[in-house]
Amino acid sequence: MSPRPPDGSGRGAVRVRVKTTRARKASSNRWLERQLNDPYVAAARKEGYRSRAAFKLIELDTKYRFLKKGARILDLGAAPGGWSQVAVSRVGATGRVVAADILEIEPLAGVTVLQCDLLDGNTPALLKAALGGPADVVLTDMAAATTGHRATDHLRTVALFEAALDVAEDVLKQGGVFIGKVFQGGATGDLLARVKKLFREVKHVKPPASRAESVELYLVATGFRGP
Repeated sequence: MSPRPPDGSGRGAVRVRVKTTRARKASSNRWLERQLNDPYVAAARKEGYRSRAAFKLIELDTKYRFLKKGARILDLGAAPGGWSQVAVSRVGATGRVVAADILEIEPLAGVTVLQCDLLDGNTPALLKAALGGPADVVLTDMAAATTGHRATDHLRTVALFEAALDVAEDVLKQGGVFIGKVFQGGATGDLLARVKKLFREVKHVKPPASRAESVELYLVATGFRGP
């Protein structure tokens, strides 16, 4: 059974404050203080997850139940591997999890790890071979490195989302599920129209583990209509 996510309230906890030093920038101090006081960071460390983002997937799956026993799962942009850890614990020994990223991922028990570029034309065939058949679920928590300019960050993350959607359209089985990260107002315009054409039901969700100040949303698309 997967561990329960923390309540995130922090009630009763003593807040840690970081002393300012000349060696650290103010932004670094704020990041460090946030990490030290984040219950999801503490829970991820305690439960052995590689990132606090693991709890976002736990919360999404607890609500929508897409990580089923025996399922084939493709995790795109998987580094450092927190989502793949959750996926492999939920699909069980009869399932299959493939984690792919352009970055190197340290080996994960029960997970097939691939270092590849989603924009390479040979990648879909490589992913299909690793899955051993059509995927039941394609996941992506990819986001572009932030620049501080919200509109630019949104556009760059949408480009990654579209690359993942291209792969999902190629590898998903009929009735499959796609989960992807978007920013600001979520998927809109032509992109949203495309997703709705490919899937029977589409929702935008902000899981509790997503920080309150974050502009991220997750698109949950179910019922892939098939190639």
